Amino acid sequence: MLTVGLDEAGRGPLAGPVTAACVVLPESFPLEILNDSKKLSEKKRDSAAKIIKETAWWGFARVEQDVIDKINILQASLLAMSLAWQNMVESFKDGRSEFADLKANFHAIVDGLYVPKIECSAEAVVKADAKYPEVMAASIIAKTERDRIMKEYDKLYPEYGYATHKGYPTAAHKEVCRRLGPSPIQRLTFKY
Repeated sequence: MLTVGLDEAGRGPLAGPVTAACVVLPESFPLEILNDSKKLSEKKRDSAAKIIKETAWWGFARVEQDVIDKINILQASLLAMSLAWQNMVESFKDGRSEFADLKANFHAIVDGLYVPKIECSAEAVVKADAKYPEVMAASIIAKTERDRIMKEYDKLYPEYGYATHKGYPTAAHKEVCRRLGPSPIQRLTFKY
């Protein structure tokens, strides 16, 4: 049975998508490069993400701010994890008919309190991103991809400073929202 790690990034920001990743690590993966994504420097996260993408089976998904506003951040996070699972399964099953029975071959560990809808056994573990390598890897992919997205948004909306604060509720982000109003990627159901 293979362990699958699932995690999300971006539940707390006032703007932009919530992202999620799903990762299965190969036996030969260099575990020493992993940690909770929040405990790694940006340079180490980016380096680890590159190795994960090159050697592991992984899936990524994002759920945009308009969907977050409609279904709430918890449901959007669970949806992103479900979609990341589906994307990982597609890449994993490619050429591997022996893994067609997902329930028998995978067990997922999800960071947090809730399990998304996925087609295998799963458990939610608080702070799993600091305990399980597969979840650490998912945490790294979710965070680096979200940071990349927010840097792209910074090019479109430079006055909001998304490259710096990534949409998190910093004093500077709240101030610019009060002064200019919400940006086109603002989560309108969040207080700013």
